[in-house]
Amino acid sequence: MRKTELEKYEKLLLKKREELAEQIKQTKDVRDSTSKEASGDLSSYSYHMADQGTDTMEREKAFMFASKSGRLLYHIDEALRRLRKGEFGKCQVCGKQIQKARLEAVPHARLCIECKEKEEEAKTGRH
Repeated sequence: MRKTELEKYEKLLLKKREELAEQIKQTKDVRDSTSKEASGDLSSYSYHMADQGTDTMEREKAFMFASKSGRLLYHIDEALRRLRKGEFGKCQVCGKQIQKARLEAVPHARLCIECKEKEEEAKTGRH
């Protein structure tokens, strides 16, 4: 892969990483602030069971988003590591070059589309 292409992918990965870090920060802010805090009520009891349920649901959603975002952040960091080691754009299973269209859509891809399909089939038990 040419140096200009690698630079383009590095910029794309760094941009995605920055956006993701901001999303994680916002998710943590939502998780940390509940409707009680927003209304100024800092007591440990909600006035109504529905308020308590809403608070719990919001915290669970924030945790789920943070968890997914954290995994994606890990994959982006790994792609940046591969890029710096000269391994970017090569399938980690078969060693073939990952298609440019795939890297454009998923710049942190570690597998070519064929190997990714095989991995998905193995996960779902289809052959």
